[in-house]
Amino acid sequence: MTTATARKLFGTDGIRAVAGEMPLDATTIYSTGLALGHSLRKISASPRVILGRDTRESGPWIAATLAAGLRKTGAQVESAGVVPTPAVAFLAHTHGFAAGVVISASHNPWRDNGIKLFGADGFKLADAIELAMEDDILHHAATVVAPDPATLPQVQDNAALRDHYIQFLIDCVPGLSLAGLRIVADCANGAASSVAPDLFRRLGGDVTLLNIAPDGRNINEDCGALHPAWVAAEVESRGAGLGLTFDGDADRCMLAGSHRNVINGDAILLMAARDLKQRGLLTGELVVATTMSNMGLEAALKRSGIRMLRAPVGDRYVLEQMQLNKAALGGEQSGHLLFPHLATTGDGLLTALVVIDLIARSGKNIDELIADLKVFPQVIVNVKVRAKKPLNSIPAVAAAIRAAEEELKDSGRVVIRYSGTEALARVMIEAESKDAMQRHADAIANAIQRELGI
Repeated sequence: MTTATARKLFGTDGIRAVAGEMPLDATTIYSTGLALGHSLRKISASPRVILGRDTRESGPWIAATLAAGLRKTGAQVESAGVVPTPAVAFLAHTHGFAAGVVISASHNPWRDNGIKLFGADGFKLADAIELAMEDDILHHAATVVAPDPATLPQVQDNAALRDHYIQFLIDCVPGLSLAGLRIVADCANGAASSVAPDLFRRLGGDVTLLNIAPDGRNINEDCGALHPAWVAAEVESRGAGLGLTFDGDADRCMLAGSHRNVINGDAILLMAARDLKQRGLLTGELVVATTMSNMGLEAALKRSGIRMLRAPVGDRYVLEQMQLNKAALGGEQSGHLLFPHLATTGDGLLTALVVIDLIARSGKNIDELIADLKVFPQVIVNVKVRAKKPLNSIPAVAAAIRAAEEELKDSGRVVIRYSGTEALARVMIEAESKDAMQRHADAIANAIQRELGI
C-alpha cells in the first residue's frame, strides 16, 4: 500500500494540471522560469536552456511564458519545437545545455499540460531538487506580476535540433533492417508525429504511420498507448506483423502482434532481458520493474535465470533502483522502458527500434518471442478522488484492503496507490481467480469512492 508524498506543485512527473489553471496559470509558469533561471545562475552566469513540447494547443503560450521568466534571469533559451520528451533529455546532455524543459502532459487529455525538468546530465531532476524549488516558485508567484502570454513573442524553434535527435535514434541501433517487416505505428497525434515520419523514411521498410495529424486537441484521443487495442485492430485489418503505439510525449511504447493481441511493457521487458542476457549485457542477471508488473513476468524471468526487483511506480523510481543495483534494464508495464547504455530516460521510439532489431536478429516474430509469458488475471480500477488522504488511515478502505490481502496471500497481489499525475486512486488486483480478483477490486474501489470520491 502506498500513500501520497506531500507536494505543493510537483508530482511524480513534473508539474501537471489543466492549462491556464493553478499551477499552470501564467503567473506560476513565469515564476517557474524565474526559479529555474535563478537556480542555474548559481552554476553559470548565462545558462542555456533547451525547451521542447508536445502538440497541445496550450504548448506555445506556456513555452513563451516560461521562456520570459528564464530570460528575465539572464538565461538563454532555445527550442527544439514539437519533440518527444526523451529528445529534450538527449539534447540537454549532448549539446551543452544547463537544463532541459519539456512542456507536456504525456498521456493526459488535451486540456491538461505540464512542465518536466531535466538536468545537464539528461536525467530528470531529483525529487529533492524539485521540492526545494517549490518554495522559490511560490514566493515569486506571490510577489511578481507575470506578463500577459498574448503579448509575448513565440519561442522560435530550431529544426536542426530535432534532426540531431533522429540521427541519435538511428545510431543507437546500427545496421537495423526493416526488411520483410510490415509495421503499423500509431503516433497518438502527439510528439511522435513530428519525428516518426522522418525517422522511418530514413530507415526504409513498410511502415504505415497513423494519427500523425495533430490539431492541438486530438492528442491521445481514442488512440495511442492508452488505447493499444486500436493499433492492434489496425495491425490485423492491414495484415501487418507488428504494431507500435506511443503516448502523447512518446516516452512510452506499447506493441501489438498479428493476432489482435496487445503487448505491454512487461512483455517487452521479458524480450529485452533475454536478449541482453544472451549477449552478455544483462549485468547481475537483473531487471527492475514496478509494483504494477504482472506476477507472470516475474515467473518467466525466473525460468530464464533472471531476477526481478520491484520499484514504486514512476520511471524515476525505477531508475533509482537500477542505478543502486547497476541494472542494465528496467521499465514499467505501461511501456516506459529504460536502456541506460543507450539513453538517460525512457524513449518510446528507441524502444520500438530496439524491439524491431531484436525481431530481425532472432528470426522470430513478436508473438513467438513472448509465447511462454503466462499472465495472471489483473484488473486496475481508477477512482477519482477529491483528496489524497493516507488510505490506511481510513478504516473502511483499510479493512477492504486487508480482506483482499488475507484471502489472496500467495495466489495474488494487492497494490493500491494514488496517481502521481492525476487526482486518482488506482486499485490493482492480480490473482489466479478472476472472480476473487474482481470482487476485491470492486470492494476496495467502492470503499474509496464512498470515503473520498468526487
